[in-house]
Amino acid sequence: MIFENLTQRGTKFLGVKYPLIAGAMTWISDFQLIKAVSDNGAFPVLAGGNMPPDIFEQEVDRCIEHINKPFAVNLITIAPNYKTHYEILASKKVPFVVFAGSFPRKADIQGMKKSGKKTMSFASEESIARQQIQFGVDSLILEGSEAGGHIGHVSLTILLQQVLFEFDEVPIFVGGGIANGKMIAHLLTMGASGCQLGTRFVMTEECTAHKNFKDVFIRAKARHAIATPQYDSKLPVVAVRSIKNSGTDTFGKLQLSLLKQLESGQISRESAQYEVENFWMGALRQAVIDGDVERGSLMAGQSVGLMREVLPMRKVIENLVGEAEGELVRIKEKLLTE
Repeated sequence: MIFENLTQRGTKFLGVKYPLIAGAMTWISDFQLIKAVSDNGAFPVLAGGNMPPDIFEQEVDRCIEHINKPFAVNLITIAPNYKTHYEILASKKVPFVVFAGSFPRKADIQGMKKSGKKTMSFASEESIARQQIQFGVDSLILEGSEAGGHIGHVSLTILLQQVLFEFDEVPIFVGGGIANGKMIAHLLTMGASGCQLGTRFVMTEECTAHKNFKDVFIRAKARHAIATPQYDSKLPVVAVRSIKNSGTDTFGKLQLSLLKQLESGQISRESAQYEVENFWMGALRQAVIDGDVERGSLMAGQSVGLMREVLPMRKVIENLVGEAEGELVRIKEKLLTE
């Protein structure tokens, strides 16, 4: 298979059959989803989010006990519980760690490597990619602004040119707006070691997200998944892409309120940022777990416009691989006949 030839670097690095990463989604990427992804040959990432430390440790231990193939745990560097999560994970026999939210320090990367883990982090531009490689990261993930949840400001098409085409020191996986195997095929021909998908894996039977949450995804168009603005640099916030609802407006009002408190000295910047992250953790739970799709956060990538139905995990992965192989055959035939 052409697909197998083009994915050798990614499969060797990840240690799984298919270098398809199920990106970590807070309240969604739980043990049940992780196991389903793993059982069907892809690479799962447990979402650490800002879980209470005892719950975080229980989830990690559950994965260690029941998943016999490589998986990763996602650590959000800007989460209030990050330091505690880091210490817990460093003591566990987990094969991979993915740093998200912001960029890990050299000490963070080296600490995890010393504990026996392979490290992965995101690169939002060329200079960050170079820095992370110099820090010793084992692999990079390029996530375009088309993705859902916490995002950067650069589209995947630009990141491909800035980073994928320029660096070959480590395996590079790409994500953001990917929903079918044809797109995966073309990204592999560009040099990607594999692809990361998030929204696509929400729409599986094994995903425990509330039915209301999935129903919104089926109805949504790509343009409905919008990125939140930053109103003032005094309160730096990581943009979040989600489907617009009243919860989006509530977040805007929260930012304005926090800015007023900052100006009056009622709150520190660190505390204000904590309130921002706290909001997203709670609002996402409200939508994903409770099914409140009006006031909760509907984090989704623009690929939500390509979601049509909920399928078994097995079928989703089979479709992605089959579509990719079919497209690669078509590309080969086209190149040979022209």
